[in-house]
Amino acid sequence: MASVELNGAAIVDEAAFHAESRRAFGFPETYTDSIDAWVDCMSYLRDEENMTRFRLKENETLQIVILDAGKMQAQAPELFEEIAYCVGGINERYEDYGEKPALELVLR
Repeated sequence: MASVELNGAAIVDEAAFHAESRRAFGFPETYTDSIDAWVDCMSYLRDEENMTRFRLKENETLQIVILDAGKMQAQAPELFEEIAYCVGGINERYEDYGEKPALELVLR
């Protein structure tokens, strides 16, 4: 299983989330620092689109570990909830295409 860590203590707002995501996921230069762009990039983990530095195999999962998740939740509660919601939605997209979910959110 592939794994990536986000520094939850550094995520105080949406701009910080996107900066941390760019670092961790290796998004392309064209990434636009929006939740829609984040969802789009994370929806291509098993394709050859190179939207992240990860290329998952069939049925492989990317574990997204948010370190200091409690700090992120305290600093940016709405964003914290939105990210969890987006992970669920992305997994539904994969299931709609007959694939297993690609993401697992782990809070530490």
